[in-house]
Amino acid sequence: MKNALAILVSVVASMSAASEDIADQYPQSELYSKPVEVIPHVFSAIGATAPPTYENSGHNNNLSFVVTDEGVVVVNGGASARLAAALHEEIKAVTDQPVKLVVNENGQGHAMLGNSYWADLGVDIIAHEEATEEVEHNGDFILQGMQRYNRDKAEGTRVVPANISFSDSYTYELGGVTFEILHLGPAHGPGDTQVWIPQWSMMIAGDIAFHERMLPIFEDTCTSCWIETWEEAFVPLQPTYVIPGHGHPTNLAQVHRYTYEYLVDLREKVGAHLDDGGDLAGAYYVDQERWKVLDTFEELATKNAGRVYAEMEFE
Repeated sequence: MKNALAILVSVVASMSAASEDIADQYPQSELYSKPVEVIPHVFSAIGATAPPTYENSGHNNNLSFVVTDEGVVVVNGGASARLAAALHEEIKAVTDQPVKLVVNENGQGHAMLGNSYWADLGVDIIAHEEATEEVEHNGDFILQGMQRYNRDKAEGTRVVPANISFSDSYTYELGGVTFEILHLGPAHGPGDTQVWIPQWSMMIAGDIAFHERMLPIFEDTCTSCWIETWEEAFVPLQPTYVIPGHGHPTNLAQVHRYTYEYLVDLREKVGAHLDDGGDLAGAYYVDQERWKVLDTFEELATKNAGRVYAEMEFE
């Protein structure tokens, strides 16, 4: 692995830039982009940084897989059964080893709607208990949303919750590789899950970590909790390589800038607005110019500010 950093730099340099405006980078496949080997044995199909659309088939997150001598671990079920099948075709082009485990990084559609494909093959699927609860309670609603944008591409997809759940961590050994499947703490949404491979200093981070595109803050997102989880649990691991939930593989410094520093900055701006007696309408216009370089800025910046205002108003 001593040349892995050089490989990562080369891979990232060869990739397209942030891709919000590119409808599809891999037209011959349901996948938005062809998987690339990020470091030896670790592959990722990088999704669009735009919202899910028919053109990108809902592949707007990263679908990763790790090849070992005894089988393959997949991270994210995919946004549909067809998308999961397309990823599997790419896996079979790389290795004859069977897929042994699928990890859902959370309970969102693009993490779990492809579970039905993997379950039909008899593959175990693991998710954090809160993500499993989200799928059980809201899975049909999430499926309907995917069906609306994906139309015929939604064919064959049904809601299948993970058959394995965990609370804080789950250690999985395969082919001499130790996978630490972690819930480091509350962050982006219910059941955020990270896959840490300590022997390679590789973190498949899921939606705790963003760069290239602006992170979304949901109604149930606790931004103060996210900051605390980042400081106390994510940063201490000091990963060399980070595959975020969205955007190209990168390093800790990059996701720290566009995740942690963004959250801190937005809370500081909204906090100052509150201290000045500002109302919700004014909160939407706090200065976020520093972050305008990020994809989905126009879609998310004002929404994020409003949700942070609602959170901080009662802190």
